[in-house]
Amino acid sequence: MTKQTDLFGEERSRAEKRMRGLEREIERHNRLYYEQAQPEISDREYDALVHELEELERRHPDLASPDSPTRRVGGAPAEGFETIRHAVPMLSISNTYSPDELREFDKRVKRLLETTDPVAYLVELKIDGVSATLMYRSGALEYGATRGNGVEGDVITNNLATLPQIPRRLKRWRGAENASALEVRGEVYMERAGLAKINEERREAGLELFANPRNATAGTLKRLDPREVARRPLRFFAYAVGLVEDYPLPDSQGEILEHFEELGFPVNPQRWRCPDVEAILDIVAEWETKRKDLPYDTDGLVVKVDERRLHAPLGATSKSPRWLCAYKFSAEQATTRILSIEVQVGRTGAVTPVANLDPVLVAGSTVSRATLHNRDEIARKDIRVGDQVVIEKAGDVIPKVVRVLENLRTGAERIYDFPTRCPACDSSLAFSEEEVAVRCENASCPAQIKERILHFATRNAMDIEGLGDKLVDRIVEKGLVHRFSDLYALTVEQLASLERMGEKSARNLIDAIEGSKKRPFPAFVFALGIRHIGESVAALLTAAFPTIDDLMKAQAAEIDAVEGIGATLAESVVAFFANAENREEIERLRHAGLPMALGKEEMRAIRLRERAASDASNPVAGKTFVLTGTLPTLTREEASERIESRGGKVSGSVSKKTDYVVAGEKAGSKLDKARQLKIETIDETRLLRMLGEG
Repeated sequence: MTKQTDLFGEERSRAEKRMRGLEREIERHNRLYYEQAQPEISDREYDALVHELEELERRHPDLASPDSPTRRVGGAPAEGFETIRHAVPMLSISNTYSPDELREFDKRVKRLLETTDPVAYLVELKIDGVSATLMYRSGALEYGATRGNGVEGDVITNNLATLPQIPRRLKRWRGAENASALEVRGEVYMERAGLAKINEERREAGLELFANPRNATAGTLKRLDPREVARRPLRFFAYAVGLVEDYPLPDSQGEILEHFEELGFPVNPQRWRCPDVEAILDIVAEWETKRKDLPYDTDGLVVKVDERRLHAPLGATSKSPRWLCAYKFSAEQATTRILSIEVQVGRTGAVTPVANLDPVLVAGSTVSRATLHNRDEIARKDIRVGDQVVIEKAGDVIPKVVRVLENLRTGAERIYDFPTRCPACDSSLAFSEEEVAVRCENASCPAQIKERILHFATRNAMDIEGLGDKLVDRIVEKGLVHRFSDLYALTVEQLASLERMGEKSARNLIDAIEGSKKRPFPAFVFALGIRHIGESVAALLTAAFPTIDDLMKAQAAEIDAVEGIGATLAESVVAFFANAENREEIERLRHAGLPMALGKEEMRAIRLRERAASDASNPVAGKTFVLTGTLPTLTREEASERIESRGGKVSGSVSKKTDYVVAGEKAGSKLDKARQLKIETIDETRLLRMLGEG
C-alpha cells in the first residue's frame, strides 16, 4: 500500500467517524427541539452542524447514511396518540441570517425561474410556536395533527378543537359539498402573559416551570386530556395550505391569507407584500427591535414567493421548499460579568462548565447563568472569572457567552482551573484525548443518578409524567431512589410525605410509573441511557435482537454487523451489559414487569420484512435503490415504503453499491452520476413490476 493510499484511507476513516458523530448530535438536537421543546443550541448553530454533514456527504456520498438527518424533518410522532400520514409532507424552512444570504435566496429564485425581473414576496412574522395542520372536508373539521417528523404526525383533533380560534365548521365553503378537501396549516402559540400566569400556578404547586412559551405550548398539546388543554391559553394563526382537492384557491399567498379570514381563521395582521428583496430588508431593519413590543415571541420573518403559480417550477429539496425561506433575527445580546464558574454532571458523567453571572436582562428575562460548553471552549475564548463578557440567548432561549471584552480587564480576573475531582461525589475526573468531554466515571455519583432518572422518565423513554427536576432532586436526596428499579417500589405514602407533594399528586405519579410498564421495548432500551444509543439506534438494536437476553448476549461483531450501527456503538452496548451492576439492574426491572421483548405486532412486521428479503424470487430483496425526480403516481415516501417492505433498501445518494436508480420527471444530478457509474436506471412502471404490483 502506498503512502498516498494510506493517507486517503485515514481521511475517509476520519470523515466517516465525524459523519456518524454529527448524525447522532443532530438527531439529539432534533429530539430536544421537536419532541421535548427544550433546545440547547441556536438555529444558527444547528444549521452549521447540518451544513457540515451535508458537505461531508457531498465529498463522500458512499459514506452517507440512508436515514441521514439531512434528509428528514422534525422529530418522531409521540406515543399515546393515533399517527397519521400527512397527505402533503410538512417540510421545514431553510434559514438565512444576513442581508447577503437573503439576497442570495432571491438570486437563486430568479435563476430557477430563469428571469431577471424582480420577484414579489409576501413577508410574514415567524411565530415561535408549534406547527399544526387541520383537514377540512365539505367544510367540516375532519382531524387536526402535529407536524411530527414531517411525514407522519399525531392526531390531536380534540386538543386543537379546544382553541376558540379554530372553527369546527368553516364560515364559507367554495368546494363541492361532498367531495372536496382543504388542509389549513398554522402555528399554535402562547403569549408571554399567558406563560407567566401558568408558571405562577406551577410555582405555587411546586412543579417545574416552563422555560418559554414554545415549551409550554408543546407540552400542552401533548396532554392526553383535552380538558387540561382547554385550561391553557393557547392561540392559533393560519398561514398555509396543505392538501387541496376540488377547492378553488386564490392566486397569491396574500390572497390566501385573506381567504382564511373569510373562512373564520385568525391570521397574523403583521404581513407585507414586497415588490423585491430590498423592500424585505427594510422590514427586517424595522422589526429587529419592534418585535419586542409584540405580546408573543417571534424569532424571524418568513419570506414566500407571493404568486402560487411559481411554486411548482421552483420545487423543493427533500427537506424544504425552494419558494420560501426564513430570515432569523439576531439574538439579543447584553454585557455582564462572570462572578464564578462551576461544573454540572450529566447522566453519562459528562462534566459541563457553567458561568454564574451578574444578573442581566436579555430578551425579556433575567439571566444569571450561561453555558460554557466544555473546557476547550473556555481555553479557546480565554474566559476568566471576573471577565466582562457579551452574552446572548441562543435562539432567544439558551444563554451562552459569546465573547470576552478583553479591553475591560483590570488584572484582577482569574484563570479558571478545571477541577480534577467530581463536585458531586469527589471521584477523580477522567480526561481523554479522544473527546472533548471530561467525565466522572463513578456510576453511583448522585448527580448522575438524578440525570439518569430524568432521562429514564422522558416522554420518548418511559414517559413518566410528573417526574420533573425538582421532584427527582427530592427523591434522590431523601434516599428513596438510587436506580431505575427503585421507582417501581415507591409508595403513595413515601411520596405524599415529601414537601409540596400531596396525596393526589403522589397517586398520579404512582399511576404514571405503573403505566410506563406498557411502553414498547425500543423505548425501554433507549431509557437505559446506554452511551451513544439514541431512539433510532435503539429501534435498530431491538429489531436485530428482539429480547433483552438476545441483546445482553450479543457480541460486538454481531452488533456491528447490523446496518446503521458501527463499531463505536457496538462497543458501547457490549460495555454496558458487561457491567455486573447493569445486568443486576436489568433483572430488577424484569421483576418489576418492564418490557423485555418486542411485542407480537412488532415481531410480525420484522418477520414479514425478513421473509421478503430472503425470498430468492424477489427481485427487490437485498437491492439498493436511489430515487430521483418526481414519479408519476408514487410519492418518494410511498416508493421507499414499498421497496423496504419487500426487503430492499433505499439510499439518498448514488454510489457503486447502488443497484438501481428510479428516475422520474426532472431527475437531477443523481441520474447523471448513475450514468457515469453505469448503474441501471428504471422508471416507476419497471419498479412496480419488480414489486409485483405492475
